[in-house]
Amino acid sequence: EDRMNLLKPSIEDMKQFNKERSPKISPGAVDLIHCLQKNNVPVYLISGGFRSYILPKIKELNITPENLFANKLMFYFDGSYAGIDHREPTSDNSGKATIIEDLKSKFNYRTVVMIGDGVRDIEPCPPADICIGYGGNIVRPVVKSKADWYVMDFKEIADSYGKC
Repeated sequence: EDRMNLLKPSIEDMKQFNKERSPKISPGAVDLIHCLQKNNVPVYLISGGFRSYILPKIKELNITPENLFANKLMFYFDGSYAGIDHREPTSDNSGKATIIEDLKSKFNYRTVVMIGDGVRDIEPCPPADICIGYGGNIVRPVVKSKADWYVMDFKEIADSYGKC
């Protein structure tokens, strides 16, 4: 948030940024997500990034907007930057854990698996039951040491699941 307050991007700045820099999807992620969905496993995307940046990519992942949890940027009527919406749980350091707790409570999930490459992806264990660290983009030693399982490729997860 501090960086965004320094930059104070307008809505036009963000539209231009989104047009020039589409989020990259890691190799194997689409196949894993589609396999899980085909087997009726709910998939959520919980990110500390910005909803407006991620939203265009979730179609490729077959994830509905309701299953996307991310920060929302706010703008004034003139298009100037107003801040980050603090009503979103992802705006807080413990937001991912809060979201997982809410999902477990709402849907009575027995097992929730969190997959991620950052420290904030490993912190919500618990309430997530299993945390899988991912090093395919960048290897972070703290993620590698704290994860229940560490993979370099999403195919490792798909192969272990056995239904893909």
